Amino acid sequence: MRKRVCVALVAVWALVCLRSGGAQTSFTVDQVTSYPYPAELVASPVGSRIAWVFNEKGVRNIWAAEGPDFQARRLTGNISDDGQELTNLEFSTDGNYIVYVRGGDHDANWPAPGYLQPNPASSPVQPKLEIWAVPFAGSAPRLLAEGDQPSISPRGDRVAFLRDGQIWSVPLDGSKPAARLFFCRGTSRSPEWSPDGSKLAFVSDRDDHSFIALYTGDQQPIRYIAPTTSRDDSPRWSQDGKRITFIRRPGRGGPPQTILEQHPDPWAIWVADVSAGEAHLVWKSPRTLTGSLPRTEGNANLNWGAGDLILFLAYVDGWPHLYSVSSSGGAAPLLLTPGNFMVEYVTVTPDGKSIVYNANTGPDRDDIDRRHLFRVPVDAAKPEALTSGKGLEWTPAVTGDGRSIAFLAADAQKPPLPYVLASGAATPKPIASDRISSDFPVSQMVTPRAVTVRAEDGVEVHCQLFETSAGPAKKPAVIFVHGGPPRQMLLGWHYMDYYSNSYAMNQYLANHGYVVLSVNYRLGIGYGYAFHYPERAGARGAAEYKDVVAAGIFLQSYDKIDPKRIGIWGGSYGGYLTALALARNSDIFAAGVDLHGVHDRAVYLKTAVADDLTSYEKSDVQQALGVAWNSSTVASVEKWKSPVLFIHGDDDRNVLFHQTVDLVQRLDALGVHYEELVLPDEIHGFLRHQSWLVANKAMAAFFDRTFGLADRR
Repeated sequence: MRKRVCVALVAVWALVCLRSGGAQTSFTVDQVTSYPYPAELVASPVGSRIAWVFNEKGVRNIWAAEGPDFQARRLTGNISDDGQELTNLEFSTDGNYIVYVRGGDHDANWPAPGYLQPNPASSPVQPKLEIWAVPFAGSAPRLLAEGDQPSISPRGDRVAFLRDGQIWSVPLDGSKPAARLFFCRGTSRSPEWSPDGSKLAFVSDRDDHSFIALYTGDQQPIRYIAPTTSRDDSPRWSQDGKRITFIRRPGRGGPPQTILEQHPDPWAIWVADVSAGEAHLVWKSPRTLTGSLPRTEGNANLNWGAGDLILFLAYVDGWPHLYSVSSSGGAAPLLLTPGNFMVEYVTVTPDGKSIVYNANTGPDRDDIDRRHLFRVPVDAAKPEALTSGKGLEWTPAVTGDGRSIAFLAADAQKPPLPYVLASGAATPKPIASDRISSDFPVSQMVTPRAVTVRAEDGVEVHCQLFETSAGPAKKPAVIFVHGGPPRQMLLGWHYMDYYSNSYAMNQYLANHGYVVLSVNYRLGIGYGYAFHYPERAGARGAAEYKDVVAAGIFLQSYDKIDPKRIGIWGGSYGGYLTALALARNSDIFAAGVDLHGVHDRAVYLKTAVADDLTSYEKSDVQQALGVAWNSSTVASVEKWKSPVLFIHGDDDRNVLFHQTVDLVQRLDALGVHYEELVLPDEIHGFLRHQSWLVANKAMAAFFDRTFGLADRR
């Protein structure tokens, strides 16, 4: 029987009644998602000051602390869940001001038409993308200009920023209106001030090629550093301001390449003499797949280190690792972090002598699904562990005086908070732990267990199993598949807000009668290059779906669950895999919740081909389109039997809203039971806490109704 249910926002609260009671103490969706989430952690160039953003139930504010006591205090006074991001935090050189950006969608794949900023609260006043400054000592924030990606001059007098593809500037004290700093053909981006603030390096993007350019004053022409047909990027100044290192990649063009095969993305590191404008090669990647420009956090993480060394991250040995090489070139780079693990968030100490980073390694074999902090000298492969244990630590920021390392940390029970590890201290100090509400169910969080399953082609897949001892002998189960896909779910709270919400809901489901299995399928990070870039995956064949099937088969044979009540949920790429599971294997997956998933892979390939015809002429376009179609949900939709809930914001700038509109019509024609929750004006990663509450409660209620648990709500 065909059934279509439209869930209106105003009706969700009446529809979803929170469950209570049971064999164990229960908690609500409101409670488990009430955690304060810290992000954007930065340290001042001088002293011991740090700042970050706290998102408390959708209310975003700048917070700060200063050593030696590091008592947290709020610097801004936002009081509403307005869905406006606070990002791009940066301290002034003297540490007295913090500049930040309010608004925007900084995880978007494309800008909205007309560059309209997200308005998830449906405000009648159009939101803007704005640059603000707030004094560290306190007092009201000051609006500086409309724009993005601010960069404060080392002189402390002005802020360069981006607007409409050009670089503008505004006085830090707001004494004058913002104005375009200079004109430059093409799109200008990545502004980088010289150490003395007299020059500004930037990238001048000309589509198929790009230059490193220099602005040196209103009366001087723009200078271009060693211009070629290449794509130059990521300018970084030497400490003395006399040289710039940058990344060089081949310009777009050349013989057409096949789509169904993977191809190397070669890159090289160059150093230029600023006065002469000449550059020399320092290091060139091998023309192999593992030699390609890394696509993990920070990409190449290019920087200068003490001893005239260039620091960078590369995937050449099959893992994302740190290297150093002489800026003069001619020598082989030194691998600083050997081992089978991934280096991720990276920062250089103020003296340039060490690198502090987080990695998924440690003495425990399950550390591959955690994050810990390490420090390594820039000239020796001698990493030193700074943290260890069952917790997770990430995004280190070294204070300007070099005496403390600030970072974010969590474990399986306690949600993320800022911490500080003082020089010589054995134990990190938590900051602002009082922001966790008294009714947050820390003691009721389960500790997920690391398990592995093996796909039919032999690939080993890491998973996290959430379960409690309470409840019936045979429980329903739910598989969670993350998005990205270059992501990794962990044995604790996640370092991305989107996935902390997922972790909270996996905890909720486990607490309320489900067994939950979170699957780190191939295409994800943390397990080496071959796992990150597998053959015949994604639009080239969806090989990663084999890992999802393996997880389903594992649950079918797990003696603590009912094999006829296995659900699946996920967002974005996880939404794609959820829909694919329901379309291909309704015999395994009895229900699913698909948040903003991709359903037709061929649509995106057609767009890419249309945008760059010269690169695809005479290649395998038609064959690739066929493979992309067969890798899509829509190709198998006629086999779909299981009920599904779709959740999607209609201002999504990562996955076309039409992907859900189209699939709904196909299921409607087939008589498949579906429900839909549309969030008007919301983006891909919902900006409002209220939106997450509505979506989370709708998901829980859908699984309860489908698996016969509705009477426990």
